[in-house]
Amino acid sequence: MRKLLLGLLIAAAAGLPAHAQSVRAGIDAWQKGDTAGAVAIWRPLAEKGDADAAFNLGQAYRLGRGVKLDLAQAQIWLDRAARKGHVDAQTTLGLLLFQNGNQTAAMRWLNGAAEAGEPRALLMVGTALYNGDGVAKDPVKAYAYVSRAAAQGLAPAKATLADMDSVMPLEQRQEGVALAQSMLNRTLASEMKPPRKPTATNSAPAKPAPVKIAEAKPPASPKPAAASPVKPVATATGRWRVQLGAFGQRKSAEALYVRLGSKLAGKQAFYIPAGAVVRLQAGPYESRAAASAACARLTPQPCFPVEAR
Repeated sequence: MRKLLLGLLIAAAAGLPAHAQSVRAGIDAWQKGDTAGAVAIWRPLAEKGDADAAFNLGQAYRLGRGVKLDLAQAQIWLDRAARKGHVDAQTTLGLLLFQNGNQTAAMRWLNGAAEAGEPRALLMVGTALYNGDGVAKDPVKAYAYVSRAAAQGLAPAKATLADMDSVMPLEQRQEGVALAQSMLNRTLASEMKPPRKPTATNSAPAKPAPVKIAEAKPPASPKPAAASPVKPVATATGRWRVQLGAFGQRKSAEALYVRLGSKLAGKQAFYIPAGAVVRLQAGPYESRAAASAACARLTPQPCFPVEAR
């Protein structure tokens, strides 16, 4: 299955003959900076039902590249791709809906993507299960989901898992690891093709290599379960942060933090009340220059350095 990275691998191919225009051609052209041409290629493909093209078109509208930024249109095209089983579209649509305050619909899509093993969806659903945010609390399942996301290298998931390790009883975490392995085994089993009958030139199909699940680690000393939402652990010091936006609901700020994922390199999220809005900041950074460099890596996400107060 073709995997198109969120926002970064959307592409286009202006100037190609009609018979050569394809999703892949669009990707190549987008990477050359021809975003308007990308949209021109993907739109007819998306209208004919191509899920990858619909996903890319939705991303173009979400980012405002090649077309005017239009979140309503982004949602329409992401929804078309998501309904065809496009896991990246399901995740992106879920995060977009969550950011817009529609948590019920968001969790429906995120749950589906999490069941397929998408790491950002696993982290988002796992955090909701841990905090009881719109769903019944289930710390064991939460640990299973977050550990699966961490095992795939998602930096915020690794930080969140470390935080859970420090507050959850060892027995619960061991149950979570066992559940994560069971989930993974079911996923691998469903992806395996039925074995063919052996022939002189055909041997039995090879089994996929096992995927390692993060091990539960006992805390240095017993600690009570956390009463507040799990937050990633900061790994640096400094008085500077990056500000990523202001939101009417904290849930929207949390969704953006999850969506930015590894681009934040595990930096801690700070949710700063400011009147009727909540400002999302991430850090710490040791200097203004370091914070500015972090903002440059987050382009096109609006971002600017601020000094912690």
